[in-house]
Amino acid sequence: MRIQQAIQDSIEVKQDILNSTEFVGKIQQAINLIVEAYKNGKKVLFCGNGGSAADAQHLAAELSGRFYYDRKPLYAEALHVNTSYLTAVANDYSYEDIFARILEAEGGEGDILVGISTSGNSSNVLKAFEVAKRKGMHTIAFTGIGGGKMADKSDVLLAVPSKDTPRIQESHIMIGHIICEMVEKTLFPKE
Repeated sequence: MRIQQAIQDSIEVKQDILNSTEFVGKIQQAINLIVEAYKNGKKVLFCGNGGSAADAQHLAAELSGRFYYDRKPLYAEALHVNTSYLTAVANDYSYEDIFARILEAEGGEGDILVGISTSGNSSNVLKAFEVAKRKGMHTIAFTGIGGGKMADKSDVLLAVPSKDTPRIQESHIMIGHIICEMVEKTLFPKE
């Protein structure tokens, strides 16, 4: 019974997203921002912790590799992938600085920072959003219901209507896949 309930709960969260014209509009807004950035030679950077770090890396790979079909690679990277950097900065500065510090080097005006946090309150992601704003970057937040502290710091807030971390993460990857598909389709239309 619990298996079926977990599946049903996941379906209901996704149904809420599907039925929200506002939410679907925000997904389109995120797509538009990313497409415009790529058209202008900019890049998309991702950050998150734990499962959200895995999602960040997954979505960066979809953009930099391929999604549905062969095409030119797009510059996308998860900010946590260099473990030597990550552990050095966490040790020498603080864990809160891991994304902000690398963003100082890698982020530029017009680039996109996608921050993923189910609570919307991850201090290292919030600090990165502050650096991104200062550098003239656009910010897209993937969060749970309400958006937490990231709500006021993002250009586009994709706040999944749930408080249940696994259901939020399942929706984040669905939304991310939709964005990757539409970015690929827009930039590299099939003839």
